Amino acid sequence: MEKITCQLLGKDKTRLDHQPYPGELGKSIQNSFSTEAWHLWLDKQTMLINENHLNPLDPESRELLEKEMRAFFGL
Repeated sequence: MEKITCQLLGKDKTRLDHQPYPGELGKSIQNSFSTEAWHLWLDKQTMLINENHLNPLDPESRELLEKEMRAFFGL
């Protein structure tokens, strides 16, 4: 397992072994953030979906989630 300095946690952590999201955003996340940071995002995403009654299949909901993901990771 490859280690990276996670930009969110500021510590050497396990690098994601795959791109977790399509496109350049996914590449940036894979190259700069750890598996642990990705799981923290998934927890926050679940909270956002539940609190805002979002449908991940709805384009507007996906747009909001991507905006929140960018903010979470500072991208």
